[in-house]
Order: sequence, then structure tokens, then C-alpha cells
Amino acid sequence: MKAANLPLSTLDAAQPTIHRLALLVDHDLDHRLRVATVLEGRGYSVIQTDTGENALRLCADLTPDLILSDWELPGMSGLEFCQAFRKLERSSYGYFVLLTTTGDLQALDTGLQAGVDDFLSMPVVAQELLARIAAAERILRVENELRASNTQLQQALDQLNATQAAIERDLREARKLQQGLVRERSGSFGRAEISLLLRPAGHIGGDLVGFFPINDDSIGIYALDVSGHGVTAALLTAQLSVHLSGSADQNVALRGAQTGGDAVGPTALARFFNNMMLEEMNTDSYFTMIFAELNHSTGDLTMVQAGHPHPVLQRADGSITHLGQGGMPIGVFDNPVFDEIRVQLAPGDRLLIASDGLTEATTPNGQQLGNEGLEAILRTNAFLKGHPFLESMAWSVSEYCRGERQDDISAVLLEIREDAQLVRLPRKSR
Repeated sequence: MKAANLPLSTLDAAQPTIHRLALLVDHDLDHRLRVATVLEGRGYSVIQTDTGENALRLCADLTPDLILSDWELPGMSGLEFCQAFRKLERSSYGYFVLLTTTGDLQALDTGLQAGVDDFLSMPVVAQELLARIAAAERILRVENELRASNTQLQQALDQLNATQAAIERDLREARKLQQGLVRERSGSFGRAEISLLLRPAGHIGGDLVGFFPINDDSIGIYALDVSGHGVTAALLTAQLSVHLSGSADQNVALRGAQTGGDAVGPTALARFFNNMMLEEMNTDSYFTMIFAELNHSTGDLTMVQAGHPHPVLQRADGSITHLGQGGMPIGVFDNPVFDEIRVQLAPGDRLLIASDGLTEATTPNGQQLGNEGLEAILRTNAFLKGHPFLESMAWSVSEYCRGERQDDISAVLLEIREDAQLVRLPRKSR
């Protein structure tokens, strides 16, 4: 008994039932019916035709999973049909088996180049056909699983993109709110001019700068840099801004002035924040700070440096001095040592308090701007004042980094007008 005539149950009774659509293209009706019987026995729905042209139309309308086509067809050959079939737009893969009477290797190579997946010798033997179907089914099953996985991945990606877009919107709004913490970007107090710069590396950052009047003769100036520059840093910055706001009932530095006494001095303010960070904040964050009190009538400036980069003093004659010894950051040690700085400002002098985002700006090859680079910016832009100077400085830093700035930058520029007539008064001891 020939294998082609064996009952299907005898050939492979243990095979699972397959539910797919097969297209059989053969001009020999008898042969086509025998092959169709085997396919239907394996659970395939079978559609039949005798020409490549008809087969191509059926493929466009019905999207069969398995195509078995005779090489020798009237009109369009089986090879030409395969080439045209591969050009159709499909949502799933179609497995193409070419039925052939030749074993010519060159012809087989041509078929593979045209998109044929497998070859089957004619007349078809049932056992060999079932083996090829099993191979095709494995390929189609893997393709289905991959397509399902890709669909799930695309859905997850779409959801992730939607979530990211929502986060981006929230961060843009948070940036507006954080920028609003700096209520005024410039101020004029007697003979002193103050200008502020705040540029987060991302949407939001951990830097904060500002100023507020203490009394008729004095102003408070501050610059903070919270560790990191993400959401956590921004939240801590927002809380700190409340304690340094212009509102007298909230501003820690102004509490003494409310009762007619002196404002809280720079060093006492730094210690207040250090205790607050250690006792009230459940966080590993810390921050550096410069807080200065300026008597704009006399030019007397008192500062505390708590781990913040050294303020840079540029005198009217162009000479540059880096002030302070550094001091310890706030929120790390129980009994930190802060650096107290006193300096007398004269007409034409200016003081730059900048975050480490400037001096630690890095070129693509890893070279930092450093203090020398900052001094070069000060000298190059000596003719600029106020915000034009700060904007030019920010542009220079961006160019130095080739636009790849990794950290927030912030700065306070304090300038004493050249035409100022300062009053020299004895310094009051604290």
C-alpha cells in the first residue's frame, strides 16, 4: 500500500488539529483533490484554484496561512506567483511551498530568492506532505507568538509614551512653579544692583537664588544648591524657599527684625537650616549655601559659606579674588564648621556667587571649566552689567559643554554702581 493512499488516522493520529486556511494551486484537478484531502484531514480549511492569477486574487481577499503551488501553471508560473504574493500587504506571514518535479539546485536557489519557504516533490506523498506541514506550522506558530508579543510590546510602549507625556506635562508645569520661586530676577537697593540667573539642567532642578530687603539699609542675598537636580531636589528647594521668602512671618532671617531687633545673622541662619535638615527632614539630601547680608549704604558685606563654591570678587580695577575657605555643607554633620566672610565693596566692584554647575561644566573630552575658565569669562565680559553679563556667561558655559550641560547653573551678581558714594560707618559687632 503506497503512502499517498494511507488513511490519515494511520499516518499520524497523535497530531493536534490545526485550524488554518490553506490555498492549493494546481492545474491537475485529481492531484489537487488528493492533496486537499490530506490538508483537510489535518484540520486545514482548503481553497483551490488552477491559475496563479486567480490564486493572487484569493490571497488578497482571504489571507491564507499556507500556500501550496505547482511550479508549472498556465499563464503566471508558480515562481512568478510567489514573487507577486510576497509583495502583498499582510498582517501575518504566509508560508509558501512550491510543488516541483525538478531537483535542479539552481532552480531551487531561484525559488528561495523569490521567497519560497519550502519545496515538495510531485506527485506529493502524504507522509512527506504532513512532515512539511508540521515544519510550516512551527514557523507560523512562532510568527504568531512574535506578532502577539510585538503587539503587547507596542501596547506597553504606547502606554509608556502616554505616561511619559503626562510626566513631561507635569514637569513643565513644575518648572514654571519653580521658576516662580524666584519672584524677582533683579533688584536695585540704593547703590547696589542685584541680578539673578536660574537654569535647571532638566525640567526642574535643585538650585535656588534670591534676595529680600531686611531693613532700609540692608538686604539678604542667598544661593542654594541641593544635592541632585531632580524631583527630590526640587521639592526640598521649594520648602527652603518658604523660609527665605519675602514674607516677614515666614522668613527665618527676618524673625528678629519683626520685633525691632536685628535679623538672624548669616551663620545663625546656616545653623538653623542644619538643625532643620537633621531633625525634621527624613531625607539623605543635603545642600550647600551662601547667605550674605549687605549694607548697601556702606558696602559692608557679611557672608556665610556652607560648602558652596567660592564667591568671586572682581574689583573695579579688574582684579579677581576667590573668597572664603569653603565651609561644610548643610544637613550632613551635627556640628558643622561654616566659613564666615567679611568684605568691603567699593564703587565699581562686583561679586559673583555661582553654583558648581558653572565651574564643573565639562567639555565632551572631560575637561572642566574650573576657576580659571570662570575668571576668563569675567574678564572677557567686564564691559557687561547685570542680566546681559549673566546671559553671556550662561552662553559661554553652554558653548564650552557643546550644549551637553549635566548640572543646574545658578548665579547671583551683586554690583556696586561706579557712581556710588558709600557711607563709611563703624562695623557693628554681632
